[in-house]
Amino acid sequence: MKSRTAAAMGSGKVEKKQKARQNPRNNRKPLGPKSDIPKSKSKKKKKTKNNNNHQNDTDPIETKNKTTVVTGNNSNNPRPPPATPRQQLSYFLSQFQSANGVQLSSLELESIKDSCILDVSQESGQDVMRLEKYIKEAFGAKWKEELCEGKLIEGKTEAGSPAVLVVATSALRSIELLRGMRSCTKECRAVKLFSKHMKIDEQVSLLKNRVNIASGTPSRIKKLIDIEALGLSRLSLILLDIHTDVKGYSLLTLPQVRDEFWDLYKNYFHQQVVQGDLRICLYGPIPNGNEFKVKSLELADG
Repeated sequence: MKSRTAAAMGSGKVEKKQKARQNPRNNRKPLGPKSDIPKSKSKKKKKTKNNNNHQNDTDPIETKNKTTVVTGNNSNNPRPPPATPRQQLSYFLSQFQSANGVQLSSLELESIKDSCILDVSQESGQDVMRLEKYIKEAFGAKWKEELCEGKLIEGKTEAGSPAVLVVATSALRSIELLRGMRSCTKECRAVKLFSKHMKIDEQVSLLKNRVNIASGTPSRIKKLIDIEALGLSRLSLILLDIHTDVKGYSLLTLPQVRDEFWDLYKNYFHQQVVQGDLRICLYGPIPNGNEFKVKSLELADG
């Protein structure tokens, strides 16, 4: 009896041990049906397929399509047309009034015609070599006599009195603009009117000869007029460089230079423009295209 009991007890212990060993196996999660395995593989294949699609985005054909879309958007927003002479004049006069805190009278506005603007809006880029064409046209059949002749004619041409005066923000820009008129300055050299590396006495000496074209900065130009070294008797055209620099400033917006220019214009040029004796050439794009924040300016028809 004792032996049977012991054997029974021993078998119970073995069963417990076996049950203890079997429990961890029973607690494991089943792998599921075999049909699940292809699904997981198919997912991997889909991912691989998606990756291939992503790589195809950089193919030349796809890139070409994207470029075409961008080009299409640009065509929907075409570049605004160049400003007309009337719009250029409105812009210039609004800048003049704003900078000087004045309101031009209706008589003055009626006197200033659209024809006082030499339109070079088609050449608003940086190609200065095309400027000469428009300047020659402004002088008509007399362009050789006015722009190229190098001898003083007594009683007709005054020494130190240019026919064309270029006004720019800097010495470097002044020189660059003169390159566009090189063929006109072979016999009669252009005079540089700026302070950088040039003494005023040297410029006074140069202005004792015939001058057809001069280029410089507002402050030095005004100083030479003030001391009567630079004459205005032959002046027919002022070319104002309104291209912006790297910082976005131009002749009409750079604070100190802007004030110097309007001081020069107000004292020596404005009255000639009103009388119709002087033309203005705005060389460069008008800010904001043709959208002018200008109060109604009653300009006479050109």
